[in-house]
Amino acid sequence: MITNHENLMKTIHECLVACNSCFDACLKEDDVKMMAECIRLDRECADVCAYAAQAITRNSPFVNHILELCAKVCDQCSQECGKHEHDHCKRCAEACKKCADACRQVVA
Repeated sequence: MITNHENLMKTIHECLVACNSCFDACLKEDDVKMMAECIRLDRECADVCAYAAQAITRNSPFVNHILELCAKVCDQCSQECGKHEHDHCKRCAEACKKCADACRQVVA
């Protein structure tokens, strides 16, 4: 189980970084208004990833519920980012999908 959590922590961290990078890059796009939902979900996803990582490190009794939430938020962020052609959005969508899958795998 520890190995699974170590791998999950790495994947969660990669997702958090991708979401923060996408968030920052979206704010610099010409049509920021068009990117509003992407920006919002980037923030939500980065925050829930950070919380999930904290829950894992403190061995929270709610870790499975938090990972389920993390997977759901990652799915939504991946779907939204997948709608955009920017490289940062594509990278974020991929990182979010990988994170959602990893969360579900550990919970299963």
